This record gives sequence, C-alpha cells and structure tokens, in this order.
Amino acid sequence: MRKSFFILFTVLALCACQRSAVHVIRATTEALPVDASLDAIQDTDYLAQLAPSKAALEREMNVQIGYAPERLWVNSPECPMLNWASDALWEAAKKVYDGRVDIAIVNMGGMRCEWPAGPITKGNVFELMPFDNQLVVLTLKGRDVIELCESFAHYGGQGVAGMRVKTIDEHLADVQIAGKPVDPDALYTVATSDYLAGGTDHMDALTHYVEYWNSELLIRELYLEAVREQDTIRAAVDGRMTMLP
Repeated sequence: MRKSFFILFTVLALCACQRSAVHVIRATTEALPVDASLDAIQDTDYLAQLAPSKAALEREMNVQIGYAPERLWVNSPECPMLNWASDALWEAAKKVYDGRVDIAIVNMGGMRCEWPAGPITKGNVFELMPFDNQLVVLTLKGRDVIELCESFAHYGGQGVAGMRVKTIDEHLADVQIAGKPVDPDALYTVATSDYLAGGTDHMDALTHYVEYWNSELLIRELYLEAVREQDTIRAAVDGRMTMLP
C-alpha cells in the first residue's frame, strides 16, 4: 500500500511539473511615451484627493531661503555651482567632524540643476540634491589623493574645495592642498558623500580609505542650512580645477 501511494504521489508531482512548465517562443516590446498624451486617461478622482497635499508641498518648496545675485551655472571642469557645493560641504564637515578636514569632493553628476539669478527656494535645493546622500569624512593617504586627481584628468573635472588641481593633456600636472604639494606618505581627511565613498563616478581611490566616519547627516539638509546661513549666495570660477589641452 505504501509503495502504491509513493508511485501515485510521484506520478502526480511529475504531471504537475509538466503542466507548469512555460516555454517562451517569442517576446516583443513596445515603448509607451509618458507625456501629455496620457492626460486623457488620468484618474481625476485620485488627482482631486491629491490636490490639497500637492498644494501644501508646493507652498513649502516655494519658500525663499536665500538669494543669488548671479546665476550659478553648471559646467566641467569647474563652475560656480560645483565650487559652491564643495565649499558648502567642506564648511559643514568642519562643524561636525572632530578633527581637521583638509578637502571636500563632490561630483559633477550630482549637480542636478543650476540656480538662476534671483530668489533661491527650498525647492531649488531639493532639485539640486534629490538624493538622500550622507556626509562622510574619509582619511586617505596622499598617494590615494593623487590617484583620485589622476582620475579627474582622465574623466573630467569634479567639484573640489581646499585643493587645487591642474591637468595637461589628460595627465595630472599638479595637485596642492593648503598651498602645498600633496605628500604621498601623509594622511589627509576628505569630506564627501557616502555614495562617492563607494568608488562611484570613477573615484575608486576613495575606497582606499584608512578611516571612514559617517555623520549620518543628509547633504541636502546641510545645503539647506548653508543657503539660510549665507543668505546671499555667491560663487565664481577661481582656477581650483584647471584642465589644459
């Protein structure tokens, strides 16, 4: 009886497996544009329920927190927005890190907008930094700082504060911190984001850190605080990132 039951169970299991088998013969895809052509099928009831929250959010995002006399444009290898963002991160790190902060690094890809001349709103800061990246401070050997700057030479400029980098024909020509050439054997502290600390955006050298400290503070919140404190936002190209052909 047990043997018969086992045989029956095995046959049923095999049949179940055969029935559930799926073989893909052909697959096709179709691109559906997400634009105004979809307005006709909007869920008007849902939009009506969402309207009060949307209006409240827009009021909050449109609050002016600063003013820019001139446009903070974005361009490589150096631009006002990159310089402001790296300087703001550097100053914020100095306030919360228990130790010296030598330099700060931000990436061009992280600058998601420019700021026009005129009022700077909370929404402008969220648009610039829509990610929940956190401020970290890394301790690197000088040779790794040099390697990092060599990546700038090959892949384009990034935002830096506290240092000056010069490249010629995609080769690193000079890098200085606090007005002095970088010592390959010395230790330097670098304020940056937890995202870049993972070696993204060709910044593998950042993963060679000797020490890693996470503030657990959102960089976006630090930028909001910086705009409020500065009130009038000024930034200019000053030659900190020079890339010659």
